[in-house]
Amino acid sequence: MTAVLRTPQARVVAGIARVDITPPIGIYHRMWGAATHDQATGVHLPLTATALVLGSGSGEWEQMQYLLAVDHCLLWPRELQSFRQQVAETCGLQPEQLDVCFSHTHGAGLMGLERQELPGGEMIAGYLQELAERCARALQQALTALRPAMLTVAKGRCDLAANRDFPDPAGTGFVCGFNPDREADDLLLAGRLTDDSGNVMAVLVNYACHPTTLAWANTLISPDYPGAMRAVIEEAMRAPCFFILGACGELGPRDGFVGDTQVADRNGRQLGYAVLSALESLPPQAGTEFCFTGPVTSGATLGAWEHREVAGQDALRFSVSRQLVVTAELPFAGSFPTVAELRAEREQLQEQQQAAIASGDQRGAAEIRALIERVDRSFLRYGSLPAGTHYPWQTVLRRTGDVYWVLLDGEYYSVLQTELRRRFPQLCIVVGTVVNGSTVWYLPDRASYGLGLYQEQASVLAAGSLELVIDTVSDGIQQLATTGDGESGTGTAGETA
Repeated sequence: MTAVLRTPQARVVAGIARVDITPPIGIYHRMWGAATHDQATGVHLPLTATALVLGSGSGEWEQMQYLLAVDHCLLWPRELQSFRQQVAETCGLQPEQLDVCFSHTHGAGLMGLERQELPGGEMIAGYLQELAERCARALQQALTALRPAMLTVAKGRCDLAANRDFPDPAGTGFVCGFNPDREADDLLLAGRLTDDSGNVMAVLVNYACHPTTLAWANTLISPDYPGAMRAVIEEAMRAPCFFILGACGELGPRDGFVGDTQVADRNGRQLGYAVLSALESLPPQAGTEFCFTGPVTSGATLGAWEHREVAGQDALRFSVSRQLVVTAELPFAGSFPTVAELRAEREQLQEQQQAAIASGDQRGAAEIRALIERVDRSFLRYGSLPAGTHYPWQTVLRRTGDVYWVLLDGEYYSVLQTELRRRFPQLCIVVGTVVNGSTVWYLPDRASYGLGLYQEQASVLAAGSLELVIDTVSDGIQQLATTGDGESGTGTAGETA
């Protein structure tokens, strides 16, 4: 019988800062194969980068978390490596200490240096340099703003996200779009970061939904729904919002793939209001828990509860700080096309595109252009993979007080987070994806292989890889959770077969 209701909390030192990273109008923008434009024609809402530094409240400074929430879909491996190197050097860090949490908006433009020869592409290199400089400035500001704080986390619900693996009724196979017959994970985590004076420093949001409201018809630079979400939260809380995208490989907004920015704003407000609702469920004061105080005789015998300060040994858990490196060998999906084969396929498609244009078949030319885009991404997908039959996957798991952080490269199906939370129902687990980009691309669950889904086509890993990741991360969380409160340190968890 539960007589004490614990709110997940962590004692930390924290600093946060925000900068504008909106690219210039006219920069290369085409993210979607079906798009007919190349350059951005305007700005829907500004893009931002938010720096968040979290350190142990027990003074374990070597375990600081350096986080950047960046309004971009992602950066390819080459561009990301340069970006992290520049930011880290400016701030006196090692690149691997920096975690870049991409919002994954598909409306920000695709900032790949391989596109410099395309219209607006000449702006990409300069913009990437400026992006690194601005993010480094934000991180420096966050470091200078460090002060003691408490992080308290609430659970909420929002049905913005919907399943997007839809079997075409015409029988042509699966398409990537709203499937009303499948349920979607609707859990959100809302964290309130307050300093010792009770001032709200930041709001952390962890939610799983692809920012794909705006698609091929949109020509504006946009943060998609996270922009309006932040606006709602920040107006109410008077503090910056830090967004961490959850595992949403098969999840997207119900109303999406449009060109209307009002739809993106509506989606963002829906999530923003859900976050505010969750925050209202938190105790009015950090460092407390909701306790049953006993029966009260009245017209009925009533049960009284109150918020009580957590003190003594019980409060030590708030300052626990540990991290753990976990590793696994994930099997590749098979042999991949060679560079020569991809070049030959691209050349053939280009010939077909020119023939379609010459015959006046604009629709056919547009479809072939989309296929050429798929080939171009295949160069990037396979070109950055290590040699061998397996991908050497690893990540750093962290525990900060009652909060467990699982921040991963790649795009994972939502079963990753739902299964981890099912296995550890008493724990607060933040699952972030597309953190430091995506070298493993998609990780669908085993049952989703063989259906002809886009996510399997875009993956480089074999069926069962996601389940292996879940088991590996579970073992790591178990190790972090069984560490005695008040202890701190580092360790390594081996591969889980």
